[in-house]
Amino acid sequence: MQIHKNKIICFGEMLWDMLPTGKMPGGAPMNVAIQLKNMGNNAVIISRVGTDDLGNELLRFIKDNGLSTQFIQHGQTHLTGVVKVNIEDKNNVSYKIVKPVAWDYIGVENDALEAVKHSDCFVFGSLSARSEETFNTLKILLEVAKFKVLDINLRPPYYNKETITFLLKKADFLKLNHLELDEISGWFCTKGTIQENLNHLSELFNIDTICVTQGEDGAMLLHQKEFFHSSGFVVDVVDTIGSGDSFLASFISNFLKNVALENALIEACAVGAFVATHHGASPLISKEQIQLLINNHSVRVPFSKV
Repeated sequence: MQIHKNKIICFGEMLWDMLPTGKMPGGAPMNVAIQLKNMGNNAVIISRVGTDDLGNELLRFIKDNGLSTQFIQHGQTHLTGVVKVNIEDKNNVSYKIVKPVAWDYIGVENDALEAVKHSDCFVFGSLSARSEETFNTLKILLEVAKFKVLDINLRPPYYNKETITFLLKKADFLKLNHLELDEISGWFCTKGTIQENLNHLSELFNIDTICVTQGEDGAMLLHQKEFFHSSGFVVDVVDTIGSGDSFLASFISNFLKNVALENALIEACAVGAFVATHHGASPLISKEQIQLLINNHSVRVPFSKV
């Protein structure tokens, strides 16, 4: 009997994170796609690289991680994306994202459009809306996607209220961190508790499922007017690059498989914590490692809002 694998398409940036210790492959959509693939899903990425050495290295990295390069475009006009990463505060990494680069010019291609139409889940982020061409392509793909997951990434100066509002209106599932929730809530309502802010955004934009990560304090989930919470895991943090992306990959993977929400949230928090104990965004993660982390830590029982 063949096991069904969810077909998940991630859209947006793939690039190199330029760290003090050297360069590492990165970009939230690529990080999510790699971890989704590692977790047994049929995951691919729609992106663009330059016809340069950095682009060729990224394509090799993608292939080495078992991902197809079918929907990765090549352009001669713009170089492969790079990001200068500051990890002086390892719990709050900052980024200087070079523009313009290849992924600012992702075009509409018919095979990618058809793939999105027939996918189970379409994952996209707010950073991919920073350029007109890639944003226009995203708008077209959003019109045909069945289940749309928005991963907010507020990276100054590449966002504004108008663009984020548009993306929120398209989302079926929203993931963001507590700082992003605080900022966005301030745009649309008087800031309240996390629960109040999540409720307001859910009602305002008709989003059934919203997940907010809270760093070492874990994560909170609002799903169909019920709240769930998992506390964080105490680990020795190396850097937090890719932790949120791995969290999202884990949660989406389990969510689409109808795993109990409490268990999905705990596992996603454990995955995010595990990644924070490694350099870079895409360490190989096994179920056994995550289960060991869960077993060895005291995790508060998630609660449901009455």
